[in-house]
Amino acid sequence: MEKQLLDSIDEMTHLDQLEAEAIYIIREVAAECENPVMLYSIGKDSSVMLHLALKAFYPEKPPFPFMHIDTTWKFKEMIEFRDRKAKEFGIKMIVHSNQEGIDQGINPFDHGSAYTDIMKTQALKQGLDKYGFTAAFGGGRRDEEKSRAKERIFSFRNKNHAWDPKNQRPEMWKLFNTRINKGESIRVFPISNWTEKDIWQYIRRENIDIVPLYFAKERPVIERDGHLILVDDNRMKLEPHEKLEMKKMRFRTLGCYPLTGGAESEADTLDTIIEETLGAVSSERTTRVIDQEAAGSMERRKREGYF
Repeated sequence: MEKQLLDSIDEMTHLDQLEAEAIYIIREVAAECENPVMLYSIGKDSSVMLHLALKAFYPEKPPFPFMHIDTTWKFKEMIEFRDRKAKEFGIKMIVHSNQEGIDQGINPFDHGSAYTDIMKTQALKQGLDKYGFTAAFGGGRRDEEKSRAKERIFSFRNKNHAWDPKNQRPEMWKLFNTRINKGESIRVFPISNWTEKDIWQYIRRENIDIVPLYFAKERPVIERDGHLILVDDNRMKLEPHEKLEMKKMRFRTLGCYPLTGGAESEADTLDTIIEETLGAVSSERTTRVIDQEAAGSMERRKREGYF
């Protein structure tokens, strides 16, 4: 019996092992934590997380809701995809926005880094507090950015949702201490050990549906500060020197459309995307404008409560 078990482990592929680890973590949180939620940003990592959650509890539905923090500046195709998937899978999808920020007209053009703080970080903290969630799954991966690389799979946050990178619990032999002190909560990253390549290969293997923006297509874009920005609606104000043009392009990562750069590409199938990813020499996060505000800006935001 023991030999059969060892043989079966030996036969597991790299993706099988990553999947098994992620499902184990998701089930562990569902069993140990009082009120978990899975954050859903609509991107490819969230699509994989949703698929893993459905698989972890099949044929039942995941025993926790999903929550999207809506800045109101996401691509239109992302919002359509979110609503379609929630209906298709019959899951509870909570959508939360910082109404105070909306009322004040906070936007990505006029408010710089304050936009990210108010419409993302503060909105996330509001949503978690409003529903009393004690644990929040997220699709962060170590290979995306260096502050994420040093964050543990179970990331404990204080009553203000702040992260202290110098005060993290050990996770030896994949044993996770889920005990939380009064006022604390946990951010949990089941796919922390995955790479961008793993994500794409898993999407292909499992036939996971993703937002079409990941596939190359002719789209109306402008070039701004070295980024190729898709003009997704009429809120985008063009500078006098900027020219709207059609280019075949796609996105490696998705976020708020004025702050997310795309790249010219011919990759319009999963196979060609994987081939393109294998040749990439930089993280997909380099196309996020907010990641380039200043050195260490991501870690600073995470310390303040950002995901």
